Amino acid sequence: MSDDALVTRAKAGDAEAWRELYRLHAGRLVAWLQMRPTGDTVASAEDVASEAWFVAASKIADFTGSAADFGGWLFGIARRLSATSRRTAQRRNTRPDDVSDLVGTVPDHGSHVAHQDWVRTMLATLSPRERAAVGLVDGLGMDVQTAAEVLGVTPVALRVARHRGLRRLSRASSSPAPLGQVSGPAPGV
Repeated sequence: MSDDALVTRAKAGDAEAWRELYRLHAGRLVAWLQMRPTGDTVASAEDVASEAWFVAASKIADFTGSAADFGGWLFGIARRLSATSRRTAQRRNTRPDDVSDLVGTVPDHGSHVAHQDWVRTMLATLSPRERAAVGLVDGLGMDVQTAAEVLGVTPVALRVARHRGLRRLSRASSSPAPLGQVSGPAPGV
């Protein structure tokens, strides 16, 4: 496999190529990381995304593939960094007493989703693996192969988790009883 033109330019240090890669993947990366809590109040989704971009920039010489493949590679880096952050938080085992002064200071990059609360409530009914599979493929538009690489599973395992997740979502949206907080179908659906 060889690099496409955009990746070749990024490897050469072309700032415009990096801007284009950022435009292609940054919003989806932060939105996905926001759905994967780190367990660490110090490390936000934006922090993990920033560190993933730093690692990608420092390791770009080792990467081979297209701009789309770069997205899968970047998400894989972010998944590993997020897991490391979670383990660090568990070892540290500290909790802040008052975080009310932090509320509203972190921008919500998912504001383009019309009914976030409803979507988050629906996704919360899924297992973490199902939520990740549905989120990557259906929410962020990744292909199955790339999403499987991001999650570190086989494409078959990803398809199974996605199928189960979509089936649960279908059942949950047709009967509001299991959700409790959600009354009726999604607004505008």
